[in-house]
Amino acid sequence: MIRCAITDGRPVRGSVDWIQVREKEMPTRALTELVLGQAGRGPKIIVNTRVDVALAAGANGVHLPAGSVAPWRLRVLTGADFLIGVSCHSPLDVVRAEEEGADYVFLSPIFETPSKPGYGPALGLEILREACALVRIPLLALGGVDERRAAACVAAGAAGFASISAFGG
Repeated sequence: MIRCAITDGRPVRGSVDWIQVREKEMPTRALTELVLGQAGRGPKIIVNTRVDVALAAGANGVHLPAGSVAPWRLRVLTGADFLIGVSCHSPLDVVRAEEEGADYVFLSPIFETPSKPGYGPALGLEILREACALVRIPLLALGGVDERRAAACVAAGAAGFASISAFGG
């Protein structure tokens, strides 16, 4: 199971496989230095939105918001080993992301959570199961998922989960 911590300015706690650096307000230089300090030291480092920072700092990949440029368009810059993920909010989004060349997707919100307002009601495990069955790329459950709920998500077909609160300091 892939465990992905999403940063929010607090240190990451616990054992994780990936860290999505999501410091949206951090200036470019500081963000690059933060990623440089983490890259190659354990978990895979994925930079939120900033392909330029991810490449300059030697990160393992970039995570794009829904509606971003198609991942295949970035391959010219990144190369094949660079992970490109996409945030999705429906099974249709998940299929589109795979067709456009994403290496993985986050699907959210699976459960009710205060960190995902505006994305509609929780999708639930049935929609998660449906989405997982439609694609071959790893799908990580996001939104109200913690270690306790992660097992149900994996049983529904998810490759793992991503969370801010489950790994926050």
